[in-house]
Amino acid sequence: MFPINIEKRNFLIMWICNFLIAASMTMVLPFISLYIGTLGDFSHDYIQRWSGLVFGVTFLSAFIVSPIWGRIGDKYGFKPILLITGYGIATSVFFMGIIHSVFGLFILRMIMGFVTGFIPTSIALISKQTPKSEAGKTLGTLQMGNVAGSLFGPILGGILADNVGFQYTFVITSICVMIATTVVFFGIKEIKQQSEVKKKIPRTQKDVIKQILSRKMLVMVMVIALLIQVGNFSIQPLLALYVSDLTHATSIALLSGLAFSATGFGNLLLTRQWGKLGDTIGYEKVLLILLILASILIIPQALVTELWQLVGLRFLYGMVVGGMIPCVTAYIRIEAPLEMQGEILGYNQSFRFLGNVIGPALGGFVAGHAGISSVFYVTGSLFLVAFGILWWNVKHAQEHFKESY
Repeated sequence: MFPINIEKRNFLIMWICNFLIAASMTMVLPFISLYIGTLGDFSHDYIQRWSGLVFGVTFLSAFIVSPIWGRIGDKYGFKPILLITGYGIATSVFFMGIIHSVFGLFILRMIMGFVTGFIPTSIALISKQTPKSEAGKTLGTLQMGNVAGSLFGPILGGILADNVGFQYTFVITSICVMIATTVVFFGIKEIKQQSEVKKKIPRTQKDVIKQILSRKMLVMVMVIALLIQVGNFSIQPLLALYVSDLTHATSIALLSGLAFSATGFGNLLLTRQWGKLGDTIGYEKVLLILLILASILIIPQALVTELWQLVGLRFLYGMVVGGMIPCVTAYIRIEAPLEMQGEILGYNQSFRFLGNVIGPALGGFVAGHAGISSVFYVTGSLFLVAFGILWWNVKHAQEHFKESY
């Protein structure tokens, strides 16, 4: 048996578990709108509206609790949080498979939000034990586990939904999440930060917020993370409906999964490379490139007339968008003090979850008034706004540095 240090073993286990969790969670996301349609005789507008609400409420409750999980992680360690969130998600998803009302599904999705955070917590755990000089590459590689799972999950979920039904797909998803969490229980050995962290004066939540606000670029990066998530999630709950408009095939769940997976496959190819490039030239510069490319690639998706065109564009879009969050996280890893890193990452996650809430609601509103294709135009505009904000702040920071020098 070859020797392997704790850091590498933890990284390997978390990569595998992120793969399982991401695959499990994306097994059900593509057909949320279709599942709602099976719970009653509802109009098309009703399904669109509730798809956004059911999809987004998870992230609203997660937005509230993310900094709390981060603070607990800094104080007591991240492994207990991984176990609580993992088993909590598994339980919530199981009951989604046996619920018989849209409002009940809404409540369960809300409850799941309070225990959502397995993947962000795993990122915080690995980030804290990673040298700053390798943060982009390491977090980009870890993101590949999430991306790879997101790639296979929708296809597998589509196959299961078309063959065994939506309810059994939820049950199978729950079992997969439980397996991944059990692997963490037996496999992860958390490395405690011994020395200087324990000597630090205890800080309050107010101290952490002051620390964040004192660094303008840190705040701007979190705002950009929010805009990225709004853009990404504005179309996701509606993608199955968009696919059904492009094809007359009967296996809509499988085809919706294929459209989801195209983005994941693009992510898988380049996520690590974007992180490595960020280590070399700076994460903010890579983020500028990605935002402008994403804006260019998202708009043509509104103009497609065939499913294969949408799948191809989602693949190209995925190659770009997959590098954004690792660059944001790596930047925060460099800027945030070690002893409060988990809580600061928690606030960043809250910004992202807030984007996950606003995105589906915005997408549902735009689709209801101007059609689903209009959502892509809105998303492209959001990426341009994020690019403008980041570009202005980077330029301002460089000018301030030159003046100081």
